[in-house]
Amino acid sequence: MKKNIFLKLFGGYVLIIMALSVLVLLFAFSRIRGHYEDTLAGELESLGQVLNVNVRPLVESGSAAALDAFIKRAGRDIHARITVVDPEGKVLADSDADPSKMENHRYRPEVSEALAGHIGRSRRYSYTIEQNMLYVGLPIGESGRSLGVLRLSYFLSSVDQLLSGLRRSILRWVLLVGLAALALAFYVSLRIARPIGKLAKAAGDVSEGRYDARVILSRKDEFRSLGDAFNAMSGRIQEQFAEITSQKDELDRIVSSLGEGLLVADRDARIVLVNDRLKDIIGESGPEGRFIWEVIRMPRVQEFVGRALVSTDPATAEIEIGEKIYLCTAAGMKKRGGILLTLNDITPIKRTERIKKDFIVNASHELRTPLTAIQGAVETLDEDAAGPNRAVVDILRRQVERLRNIVEDLLDLAVVEDRAVPLDLADVDLPALAKGVLESFAGRMKDKRITGEVTAPAGLPRIQADPDLLEQVLVNLIDNAVKYTDSGRVDVVLSAGPGEVRLVVRDTGIGIAAEHLDRIFERFYVVDKSRSRKSGGTGLGLSIVKHVAERHGGRVSVESAVGRGSTFTVALPVRQSS
Repeated sequence: MKKNIFLKLFGGYVLIIMALSVLVLLFAFSRIRGHYEDTLAGELESLGQVLNVNVRPLVESGSAAALDAFIKRAGRDIHARITVVDPEGKVLADSDADPSKMENHRYRPEVSEALAGHIGRSRRYSYTIEQNMLYVGLPIGESGRSLGVLRLSYFLSSVDQLLSGLRRSILRWVLLVGLAALALAFYVSLRIARPIGKLAKAAGDVSEGRYDARVILSRKDEFRSLGDAFNAMSGRIQEQFAEITSQKDELDRIVSSLGEGLLVADRDARIVLVNDRLKDIIGESGPEGRFIWEVIRMPRVQEFVGRALVSTDPATAEIEIGEKIYLCTAAGMKKRGGILLTLNDITPIKRTERIKKDFIVNASHELRTPLTAIQGAVETLDEDAAGPNRAVVDILRRQVERLRNIVEDLLDLAVVEDRAVPLDLADVDLPALAKGVLESFAGRMKDKRITGEVTAPAGLPRIQADPDLLEQVLVNLIDNAVKYTDSGRVDVVLSAGPGEVRLVVRDTGIGIAAEHLDRIFERFYVVDKSRSRKSGGTGLGLSIVKHVAERHGGRVSVESAVGRGSTFTVALPVRQSS
C-alpha cells in the first residue's frame, strides 16, 4: 500500500511538472517571439517614417529610376527589404527585386491597410524571395491624398537565428528547474507516503488480531497526531479485547460447568453454541454449524423449536430423549435472532412423581376396603345409638365420609395428572352441561336461599373436550361457591373469546383474601380450615380444576375480595371436531 501511495503521489507530481514545463516552454517561446516581432515591427515603422520623408518627393516627381535607385541603396543601408507601391498596387521600386517583374500588390494585407490610411502589419511567406517575412506598410501621401505605400520587411529567419540561442538557454533552465522540482516531489511524496504506510501496516496488524501494533512517528504534524490517536485507539482495543476474552473464558467455564444442557441457535435453527452437558445428552461431539433437526431427530423437538423461533415469549415443554425426560426451555433472542435452548434432566423428579402417584393410587385403593367396612359398621351402630353414643357415631360418620371424599379426590387427581391416560374427547354443549350441574345443586341452594342461573350468548361454539372432566370442573367450582355463600347468588356465565371459550363461576360469598389467591390451586391448601372441615372439604377440588384445564390446553384464574365474593374463570381452546 505504501508503494502504491508513493507512486500515485510522485506520479501526479511528475505529470504536473511535465505539463508545467511544456506550458512554460510553449508560452515563453510564443511570448518572446511575439515580443521580438513587435519590437522589430516598431523599428521598421520608425525607419519607414524616416524614409517616407525622402520617398514622397521621388514618388511625386514620377522618376521611377531615381526612386528605385534610392530604395536599393536604402535597403542596403538598413539591411531590410523596401518596396514602394502605387495606389493601384503596382510596384514602383524594390530593394531586392526588379519591380517590373513583380506582381500587383494591391491586395496584400499590409498594402490594403496602408492604402486605407493606416499602418499595416503582416507576417507571411514571400514567394518572391521564398522566405518568411515580417511586413510593415506605411501610407505615402499628404493632406489626405494617397500617393502609394512604403513597405518595409525583414527576414524572419534572422529572428529565428537570434532566438535559437535564447531557446536553448530557456530549455536548459526549464530542465534544471524540472529536475529540481522532481527531486522535491520525490522527497515530499516519500514524506507523505512513509507515515501513511506505517499507519496502513499497523491497521492491518490490528485487523489481523495483533492489537499491540503501534505507530512511531518522529515528525510533529497532523500525521503525528493521527499516529498518537491510532496508538491510543489500538491500546483501548487491546484492553477491551483482553477484557472480552477474559469474560468469554469465564462465560465458557460457567457454561461448561452448567448441569443443564445449553444450546444457542440462529434464526435458521443452525447451532451456534453448545456446552459439554448438551453434547453428552445428544451424543454428538461437534454439533456446531449444523441444524438442530440434524442433531436431535425428534419430531416433538422440531415442533417445539419451530414454535419458539416464531414466538417472543419463553416456552417450556417436557421432552423424552432416549430413556430420560428433560424440561426443555426456549427463549428468543430479540437483537440477533434465534433461540436459547436449555435441557434440564428431570428424570429423577418424574420418577419420584410416578412413585408418589403410584403410592397415592395404591393407598387410596387399599383404603377403600377398610373405609367401606368402617362406614358399614358406623351405619350399624347408628341404628342402635342413643344418648351420649349418638354424638360419637355422628362424629365417626362425618370423618369417615370426609376420609372417603379425600380418597376419591386423590384418585381423580391422579387420573387427571397422568398424561399417559388419553382424554375422551367429544363435542361438548357447555350451556346444557352447566345447566345440568347447576340444577343438581338446586336443593342445597334453596336451603341456603341462594339463587343462580346459566347465561350464554347465542351461537356459542361447541368445544372438543372430555365431558366427564368438564362436568367435574363445574361440580367443584359450583360446590365451592355454594359452600362458601350463605345467601346471595351463584351464576355460571359462558362467553366466547379469540380462539377460546370462557367458563365463569361467580358467587357473592365470603370471598378470599389476597394473600391466599396465589396458593388456592395447590393440593390440600385450604383458606378456612375450620369451615372446610365442617363442610367436608378436602382441599383438592381446585387442584383438580387446574389440572383439567391444563390437560385441555387451557388455563384457570381467580378474582376475589373478602366480603365481595369470588369469580373463577376457566378458558378452554376451541378445537375442530376430528
